[in-house]
Amino acid sequence: MIDYLIIGSGLAGISFSETALLNNKAIMVLDNESQNSSKIAGGLYNPVILKRFSEVWKAKEQLELMDPFYSRLETKLSVQIDFKKPILRKFFSIEEQNNWFSASDRPSLAPFLSSKLITQKYSGIDSPYDYGEVLHTGYVDTASLLIAYREYLHTNGWFQEETFDYTILEIKDNYIQYKEIQAKNIVFAEGFGIHANPYFNHLPLDGTKGELFIIKAPELKLDVIVNTSVFILPLGDDLFKVGATYNWKDKTDLPTEEGRIELVDRIKEIINCDFEIVEHFAGVRPTVRDRRPLVGTHPHPDYSNVHLLNGLGTRGVMLGPAMAKALYDSIENGIPLDKEIDISRIKPKNYNF
Repeated sequence: MIDYLIIGSGLAGISFSETALLNNKAIMVLDNESQNSSKIAGGLYNPVILKRFSEVWKAKEQLELMDPFYSRLETKLSVQIDFKKPILRKFFSIEEQNNWFSASDRPSLAPFLSSKLITQKYSGIDSPYDYGEVLHTGYVDTASLLIAYREYLHTNGWFQEETFDYTILEIKDNYIQYKEIQAKNIVFAEGFGIHANPYFNHLPLDGTKGELFIIKAPELKLDVIVNTSVFILPLGDDLFKVGATYNWKDKTDLPTEEGRIELVDRIKEIINCDFEIVEHFAGVRPTVRDRRPLVGTHPHPDYSNVHLLNGLGTRGVMLGPAMAKALYDSIENGIPLDKEIDISRIKPKNYNF
């Protein structure tokens, strides 16, 4: 018997898998790769919500767990996935500069917002009002992480590529049985795929579609991330990842003409040089109405070994390690979950069993 059967190998599934392995637990991961939001994600980590100049929820705690988590993975997988890069907020007016300085004086934001203007000029961008720099930022190459981690799991016999069949899951008092797999616990980390999950599809995970580009812009000389209405992330060889859109109605992972037009327009607001769209991606982020993750154990008393890690939204690379640790500590050590993330905050209307 293993300790954990984990359904999903996106950022949530990887975070919990690695947390369990660090604690010498035996795992098996199942995934059919039907969800692509983690793979195509921008992967930025940024402790500040730049639209409102407010601190990301529990940003300091998330960063403290995130740094060693990805450092260990880089060593284990022999691949660089964590790229420390400044994020610059381009200012469009003196008023925006003043708002930045006011925010940087607030105690909660002072550790994350530099009070010094960045006056450097970058070829391909007009910046008459300069930039503000966000500290402790960068990005995780999520595509490389997912590929390398799945290969690592597969090599060790801990990964099966298959579609999970909920109808044959047997939940016993002290274990679960799925085909030939016996496990003490099952953790669902399916992202937007939760809507097919009869144990948790009562939860209010809406999903928000995002579209991104890879563009080629030889005249754009940029070695930092610029973030305004969209982010522009340098990848090398004159390539840049650009995103993202937010669509709350369309739940498909197909790129759209509307998304293309929106991104093109926003890029042109930031840069003044020619660019070519090399690739166009789309995916549905697992977002929640109250902007908090969905973490915890099923509330029905008969399902005390059925757990959930979901709803990481747009900040999965920051939230993943912290939320995985919180769920693990809840299961193994009885440490209560923060009420803001615990799925018990949402009262179930009914159960489909």
